[in-house]
Amino acid sequence: MDGKQSSHVFYRKQGRAKPVAVRGDGVFIYGEDGKPYLDASGGAIVVNAGHGIESIALAIQEQASRIAYAHPTMFTSEPVETLARRLADIVPVSDARLYFLTTGSEAVEAAVKFARQAQIARGNAHRYKVIGRWGSYHGASFGAMAVMGKPSMRRTYEPMFVDMPHIDPPYCYRCPFSSEYPQCGLKCAYALEQEIKRQDPDTVAGFIAEPVAGATMGAVVPPEEYWPTIRAICDQYGVLLIADEVMTGVGRTGKWFGLDHWAVQPDIMTLGKGLSSGYLPLSAIAARGDLVDLVRDKLGDFNHGGTFSHHPVTVAAGNATLDYLEANGLISRVEEIGEWLGRVLRASLGAHRNVGDIRGLGAMWGIELVADRDTREPFEAKRKIASTIYEKAFEQGLIIYAMSGCVDGWLGDHFMIAPPFTISDGEMTDLVDTLLAVFEQVF
Repeated sequence: MDGKQSSHVFYRKQGRAKPVAVRGDGVFIYGEDGKPYLDASGGAIVVNAGHGIESIALAIQEQASRIAYAHPTMFTSEPVETLARRLADIVPVSDARLYFLTTGSEAVEAAVKFARQAQIARGNAHRYKVIGRWGSYHGASFGAMAVMGKPSMRRTYEPMFVDMPHIDPPYCYRCPFSSEYPQCGLKCAYALEQEIKRQDPDTVAGFIAEPVAGATMGAVVPPEEYWPTIRAICDQYGVLLIADEVMTGVGRTGKWFGLDHWAVQPDIMTLGKGLSSGYLPLSAIAARGDLVDLVRDKLGDFNHGGTFSHHPVTVAAGNATLDYLEANGLISRVEEIGEWLGRVLRASLGAHRNVGDIRGLGAMWGIELVADRDTREPFEAKRKIASTIYEKAFEQGLIIYAMSGCVDGWLGDHFMIAPPFTISDGEMTDLVDTLLAVFEQVF
């Protein structure tokens, strides 16, 4: 479809013609001409359970036929109560209480607002700052942009929001501190303590970060001691730890949640994307029960709302997604996918002259591209290498998630491989074979 002439839809990417998607099945999306596209990124790393699952579609239909909308200040509903109870049993948040929304941006907004209100309820009304990390993505709303660390998406709007402090990420391939793990002394983690002190601990409400850096940096996994150290620093200074698990949650890294890899419990967690596997827009925050009770007892209501929060139909999609993941043992399957992808990607592309780093966990892998392996020099931004690889792959029926800016927000090309958990060994072989053919074309 020609987006310039025949469509009245306002797209984010306006210069790119798009085929019409008519059907999804497993790991494939089919265009109206019948061409199959192997969805090796789950869209925007959303589709955990796979495309075309009838049980999820039926659950949506059945709930919509019973009650489609009931405002959460007036009613609760069976699917909302059920999903909250199920998630409370598996999230690494003490006595978790769930607040359901629609997008990851909304969840981050709610999380930072809740952190502020919880600090007020604690008697710390002067604590309002939420520290973020450079190289992070937390959403497109003003509050989310204030804590996220992607300069290219922030700059246009910076005069319009109150900026928040940031620290450097745990990016071992390009260590911001010019150190090398483990001799580095974990400077990336202790940077949080330094920033809390620099800001004045009595003004800092929270710290937000992705357990594994997402699309902005391409599946950067931190050192083993990073998250336990971050948790200890937050405890020492009375700072609430917000884990943004919109991308890493619900099995993407091979465990139910990213922080499970380090046995760390956040105070607040955001969820989204794979929570409904993209069948309907659904996100959530999970907050510590004692903090929710404290806000209720000291302040009354949570000063936040949304017309479509706690929506019965979107939450029904979440319940059906969990049913499917559990019934088919797909979380343990992700561990197998991760072992296979890590081994085969490194074997096939690890020595390529333009591949700098291959990293990831579970069904979430990033490949960073460089002009020179020895110096790690990135390509010039004007060459749009990651975008070119995306286009060539798409032409051959392979969908990857291509990004730029992993080096400094502007320079640096990378792409992500993050397929649905239902992908077979044969389909993964096809994925890698097509990727190798694309590399032959581009380089």
